[in-house]
Amino acid sequence: MKNIKNAALAATTLAALSGNAFAADYSDDIHKNDYQWSQFNLMYAVDEKPQNPASGNKHNYLELEFGGRSGVVDLYGYVDVFNLTSDHGSDSDKSGDASKMFMKLAPRFSLDGMTGKDLSFGPVQEVYVATLFNWGGGSANANFGDGDVNNAFFGLGSDVMVPWLGKVGMNLYGLYEINNKDWNGYQFSMNWFKPVVNFDNGSFISYQGYIDYQFGLEDRSDSFASTVSNGGAMYNGIYWHSERYSVGYGLKVYNNIYGVKNQTGSLNLESSGFGHYFAATYKF
Repeated sequence: MKNIKNAALAATTLAALSGNAFAADYSDDIHKNDYQWSQFNLMYAVDEKPQNPASGNKHNYLELEFGGRSGVVDLYGYVDVFNLTSDHGSDSDKSGDASKMFMKLAPRFSLDGMTGKDLSFGPVQEVYVATLFNWGGGSANANFGDGDVNNAFFGLGSDVMVPWLGKVGMNLYGLYEINNKDWNGYQFSMNWFKPVVNFDNGSFISYQGYIDYQFGLEDRSDSFASTVSNGGAMYNGIYWHSERYSVGYGLKVYNNIYGVKNQTGSLNLESSGFGHYFAATYKF
């Protein structure tokens, strides 16, 4: 796995410098670039949005994060388990009847591989059918409005060479709310991983993160909260990595997350602002 990551990093760096994309090659063996990875992240979050400040503003959680490639399937996902040792009383925003788990699964299916054609162009390396599934661990009647998170996204994705950042994943989805059995707007997602400082012992410091931006959302102010047609978040992480461990800090910037507006009164929700994330990781 380490050699695969190093080879991928070298190819990404060269492509970024040259300004040209390396097309995915499925000409002989679709499994020749297969790899997989997984890791445990012990996380601590402060001021995650949306939040009711009176209900607590922090929680810990254990995250199993995983990903890889098998033929035409590119996979990323994680499972979060909140408040590992207790409810943490009034300090925790995951106490009481709040969800104790959350899962994200994001498989993408290479159109290059499935069609046998090179679909790369300009900085675009590869094109995918992109899917994303978000599932909460609470009941259908818990938390906000129509119940806990139960969403599916379908669209197109790509790997794009971006100056300095290197290879970046970009996806554009339509959102299907499974609880409501209804389509509701779109989401643009982008993720990156950029080593910025390398040390002689093989460890390095990275700038890594993602953007999730939703738009074209329906106005559902009558259901549980005042809403707007767009909103999103950007995660900016600085992490130190070795072969088996990493530690890091992430600053997450929120703006009307999930299309919910900041509001006072009986609901008292904060949906814009800053969240802070601290992570310690063991890599398998």
